[in-house]
Amino acid sequence: MELHTLVGLIGVFCYLLAYALVQMRRLSIDSNGYACLNIAGCVGGLYSLSHDFNLASVISQSMWLVFTLVGMHTSYRRRGELKNKIPPLDLDTINKPKD
Repeated sequence: MELHTLVGLIGVFCYLLAYALVQMRRLSIDSNGYACLNIAGCVGGLYSLSHDFNLASVISQSMWLVFTLVGMHTSYRRRGELKNKIPPLDLDTINKPKD
């Protein structure tokens, strides 16, 4: 088996593992592990396609990689906002006259 074929198969395994772990509720789609498995799948697929070119597959793999990176960025920002979130003020307590 040639190296590019092996790398492509590992990429497919990463995609399937990520999907299976999400379906079994062992992994969240917001987790870095899910994103890393998808990135590994994309990279493996693109490496394999660099030797056996197929334009449709290259576009599909490239867009999957872009969407994964955008999703990682969005999740990272969301987690940062939640961590730094200030609890809302209770206006009834503030506006209540003191005895």
